[in-house]
Amino acid sequence: MNPYKIMLVDDEEEVRTSIIRKIDWQDAGFEVIGDAENGKEALEKIEQNEPDVVLTDIRMPYMDGLEMAENIRQRYPSIKIVIFSGFDEFEYAKKAIKLNVIEYILKPVNVEELTAILKKIKKNLDEEIEQKRNVTLLRESYIKSLPAIREHFLNDLIHGGMEEAQIEEKLNEYAIDVAGAVKWVIAAIHLEPDEKVDKAVSLHQQRELIPISVRNLIEEKLEGQYRFIVFHSSFETILLVAIDKDNTQTGLIALLGDICKETKKILEVSVTIGVGESCSSLTDLSRPCHTALNALGYRAITGSGGVICIGDMEPSGHEKLRFDSRMESELIAAVKFGPKEKIRSVIDGIVSRMEDARVHYRQYQAYVLAIINVLTQLSQQYDLRISEMFGVENDYFEILGRVQKMENVRPYLTEVALKMNAGMEEERSNTTKNVIREAKQYIQDNFQDPDLSVEKICRHLHLPLQSGSSEILKKMNRHYTKEQYLELTERIRKAVPDISLTTDIIVGFPGETEEDFEETLEVVRKVRYDSAFTFIYSKRTGTPAAAMENQVPEEVVKERFDRLLAEVQAISAQVCGRDVHTVQEVLVEEPDSHVEGLVTGRMSNNTIVHFPGGKELIGKIVKVYLEESKGFYYMGSLVD
Repeated sequence: MNPYKIMLVDDEEEVRTSIIRKIDWQDAGFEVIGDAENGKEALEKIEQNEPDVVLTDIRMPYMDGLEMAENIRQRYPSIKIVIFSGFDEFEYAKKAIKLNVIEYILKPVNVEELTAILKKIKKNLDEEIEQKRNVTLLRESYIKSLPAIREHFLNDLIHGGMEEAQIEEKLNEYAIDVAGAVKWVIAAIHLEPDEKVDKAVSLHQQRELIPISVRNLIEEKLEGQYRFIVFHSSFETILLVAIDKDNTQTGLIALLGDICKETKKILEVSVTIGVGESCSSLTDLSRPCHTALNALGYRAITGSGGVICIGDMEPSGHEKLRFDSRMESELIAAVKFGPKEKIRSVIDGIVSRMEDARVHYRQYQAYVLAIINVLTQLSQQYDLRISEMFGVENDYFEILGRVQKMENVRPYLTEVALKMNAGMEEERSNTTKNVIREAKQYIQDNFQDPDLSVEKICRHLHLPLQSGSSEILKKMNRHYTKEQYLELTERIRKAVPDISLTTDIIVGFPGETEEDFEETLEVVRKVRYDSAFTFIYSKRTGTPAAAMENQVPEEVVKERFDRLLAEVQAISAQVCGRDVHTVQEVLVEEPDSHVEGLVTGRMSNNTIVHFPGGKELIGKIVKVYLEESKGFYYMGSLVD
């Protein structure tokens, strides 16, 4: 191959001469066909000699290097330009870069650096020539690759970041007729993976052909009614539709609904279509695409095989669905102690909250995962076989598979919770027998002790309050008043001064006013409970309360519940800390629910104590030093 032609341009003759003399041009693959002392002279010689490369300075008389470079770019776009310049001319060099100058080097010119640049340019020129020689092959390759190139462009389009002019150019190049619409809509098409093709239709005997068939059906249905394009993304099959003045988005959704029905009927597969937000510019398709995919995530709530519009699922912002600590405590208490009606009630409340929440599938999954996690941990703490409780072979993912559909959650969780409760009751029965045996033995050994009494043996009493309002108690069908309750607690305190009193309180019962709630707080302050089980009223279908008027708004109930809890916790922290730094007898009940290596027990006043110990202590009465009060409970250590 003949050497490439190069021209040097610099207003200093000694610089030009020095460069020409020092460089081994033949080895670099070039020959110097001339030089010039300014840009004007250089342009004249370029026209005559047609160099492949021009090596030029920036500052020169008559016409500087930048102006010359601009002229070359306009008149001879194939010529490569290399700038060499002083350090103080760097700003000029940056401007040169905008003119597609391919290289920039500082003066004085380094021989090795310039040689390396020349060899690099030669390689690029060689490649360009080779590409031009194979233009026919390239054209054929382009035609074959056009579908893939179109889909690549369309995927870039829905991710955003493209200029409008670039979009229009590519749409024309790829013959995609969706420009110039009033607005654009994106739909995400999801083929349900668990569907089976039983019909021996020749076209669909191969499952991999089904997506193509679905795509063809979409194209046939929309052809002539809408301007659109269907393509595959890395997530789902995507449908981009142009909404013009003579058609509507509502009509499009109706057609998509027909497509879902026909795919089920003709192809025997279930297709779910998520429709996102619309947009008024092709540069803003990222948001519609994202919301279309999000719409698909709601199929756990709405069911599969239809059209899901994001506007229907998220009309007023995003709701939150969280399995909080209060719900966790209620579930654990119900599973541990029952009764069965309480378990069903708690599960109903948990699932109803999930059903009522219009949230994305990801939140739904996280919510269910949290519930399953609590139940599996509880099973492990009580040595209950997960395979028996959950009906699986110790496979966590199989458990999750049982609750993928909304309609399965309530019956499955209820079944699991009842099994766990039965298992715990059996374990507790064995423990209780041991405790009773020890208690009987204690009485037999100490029956002659004159100090032995009911007061000594029993220092705890659970006395449900429910509400401090006599009016609300009447609505609850409770046969006592606020005054009667306070009188009873006063008598109990006189009989057993150090007794531990606990209670149940419900917030938000239908008809509860602020005055009613304040009466409840008054009782709490007067009685000063060691602890209280606080509940938010849950509406249960079929109960008299469910049909009552004046249901308390959810936000009001939550605010009252938080106030009550704060009051109970403050009092409990004062009351329950009285035994700190003392040694007390503790009945060990179970492994700790949260921390491995700890066990949980109760003092004779029913106060909970957590301390290091193993399962061999369960059912025994041991001595524990109470190191720290945590309000409702103590942290302690076993005394030898």
